[in-house]
Amino acid sequence: MRVDKNRENSGEKRRKIFLTGIGMGMPEMLTARAKEVIDQADCLIGAKRMLECAKRILPGEMQEKKKMMVEYRPEQIAEIIKAEKEDWKIGILLSGDIGFFSGAKKLEKVLEGFADEVILVPGISSIVYLSAKIGIAWEDAAIISLHGKNENFIQTIDKREKTFLLLGGTDAGKVFYKRMLEYEMNEVKIHIGTNLSYADECVRSGVLSDFQEEDFEGLTAVMVENPVPSKATGPHRKDEEFLRGKVPMTKAEIRAVSVAQMELTEDAVVYDIGAGTGSVSVEIALSGEKIKVYAIEKNPEGVELIRQNRKKFRVDGIRIIEGNAPEVLEGLEMPTHVFIGGSSGNLRQIIEKVTAANPEVKIVLNAISLETLGEVMELSKDGLLKEIQVTQLSAARSRILGDYHMMTGQNPVYIIRSERRATET
Repeated sequence: MRVDKNRENSGEKRRKIFLTGIGMGMPEMLTARAKEVIDQADCLIGAKRMLECAKRILPGEMQEKKKMMVEYRPEQIAEIIKAEKEDWKIGILLSGDIGFFSGAKKLEKVLEGFADEVILVPGISSIVYLSAKIGIAWEDAAIISLHGKNENFIQTIDKREKTFLLLGGTDAGKVFYKRMLEYEMNEVKIHIGTNLSYADECVRSGVLSDFQEEDFEGLTAVMVENPVPSKATGPHRKDEEFLRGKVPMTKAEIRAVSVAQMELTEDAVVYDIGAGTGSVSVEIALSGEKIKVYAIEKNPEGVELIRQNRKKFRVDGIRIIEGNAPEVLEGLEMPTHVFIGGSSGNLRQIIEKVTAANPEVKIVLNAISLETLGEVMELSKDGLLKEIQVTQLSAARSRILGDYHMMTGQNPVYIIRSERRATET
């Protein structure tokens, strides 16, 4: 935050706000700078646990004299500060480190204009503390917070030698444990740190079968070590790798071009409508660890195959939605991309639904019949599909016939891409 140098040089008193990380929560984990803030601040603001930590390093008489306010919500903190004296030093206490999944970032923005200077005071984060406890380096670990978030993490654990996860909050530990069970992550080593730095601190290591769901509850941090991370790169997989049953599956060559045509982004939200075996959903999810895919399928056998393929390829970015589109699309988060492999005769209604949800959505659909292609052209004429690009793909694969290798052609497929610009209505 910019400081008025004229006021600073004049010696005029100014309001200063210190966003202060207090580490794990015990006084022993406070830095010298954090202790200085707590000692010199006219007012301390923070959650109850943070203020209790501060009290433990203050003399008894100081505890009574120093103003302390229990509050952690940014807007309410701003209101408290607005009512305080303009020349006060105000310490806002935050757990861990202010740059590690902290509320400091939002606070700094909310507090702009309420102080002449906002000073950031770092603390010791849970990843630093837990890594020291278990004796492993953390600089090469993937870092994920499940605190109040529904994040993908199985795919990350599968691909990385180390993954740090910050749990805590409602059901985060339960989600972690149940998903690890579902994907049978039995080969990894798990280090759990609960109530770090407190008297009842517990640090345990083992494999998944060594733990119960309740072990992951509360203020918990986890480091997962994978001795055999997947080395596969790129999203594309061979047809024979997928579990298929009797459900039709988009062939590898068509998948590769279709996924490429989608031009996915790292934070994409994708509907795969008519997902079948889930082969396209899997390759979309493999394109990025943060991508969310809603695999929509009405066939119960297909739904089960999607579930099995999701587990086999360890892509927890896939959410399975059973039912008919467009009805089951109601209530889903807004799509950035849509792939349509099958529409069950509802193509127009599906296009109307997804473009109403996001006028700028990118759509890729596959058509085998000329009738479907004709419907696409009608949708383009009506303005529901914009700037369409049609690619006809005819692929052939070799097969052995006696002493010869012969080519066997696959059905030609039309791959249609549509992108609606922000300026279009």
